[in-house]
Amino acid sequence: MDVHEYGDKLTMARAAADHGARLICRAVEGSGRARIVLATGMSQVEMLAALVTRDVPWHSVDAMHLDEYVGLPETHAASFRRYLRERFVRKAPGVTFVPIDADAQDADAQCARLAAANDGPIDVAFIGIGENGHIAFNDPPADFDTKAFYRVVQLDEACRRQQVGEGWFKTLDDVPRRAITMTVTRIMSAAAIVCTVPDARKAEAVRNTVRGPVTSLVPASILRRHARCDLFLDAAAASGLH
Repeated sequence: MDVHEYGDKLTMARAAADHGARLICRAVEGSGRARIVLATGMSQVEMLAALVTRDVPWHSVDAMHLDEYVGLPETHAASFRRYLRERFVRKAPGVTFVPIDADAQDADAQCARLAAANDGPIDVAFIGIGENGHIAFNDPPADFDTKAFYRVVQLDEACRRQQVGEGWFKTLDDVPRRAITMTVTRIMSAAAIVCTVPDARKAEAVRNTVRGPVTSLVPASILRRHARCDLFLDAAAASGLH
């Protein structure tokens, strides 16, 4: 893992977008298309805003959806499908977007559909780290060994409280208890990972990820075993490393 620290959130986001755009372009140049994975949440807002302005042949890009709440309609303000359509898909002309239809009646069947649609190499995974150290919705203790690409998970309370803290839901009871998520194994299969983590509230998770043991209790710590993972931090998120 290569760690990059910047003084402010906007500079960090632009640097992550620059790096990610270069990786996408190289993948398209090499094979004609690129497959990417996109995270959501407050930590990704500035990075995605910068990424869609970069000179990328979006018509040659397939964008996979990282995670979504089970049972939450796309009309809800907290829907990650809505988030990606508004902040990325509509601003990346020609991109092919494969969303998670997490309000489908059969969540397990939806996981199977996603696995079939995502059956190929991932060139770049754009992800973040949660306050509890999760990547995607793989809360601790995360499954590092599953062969599945997507799975249905129960969200822990720390994860659900983060969603309230970020303003997506009014109360903890409003936050869904289940989600469909890309697995740790599938994320780690990506040729390159761009992990963008701003804000002081993530400082402890970042410290545990970078300095602590590699453990399922800190799911993001597994990123240290990836050959091409770049971690982009602002000064607040990196404060626990000094």
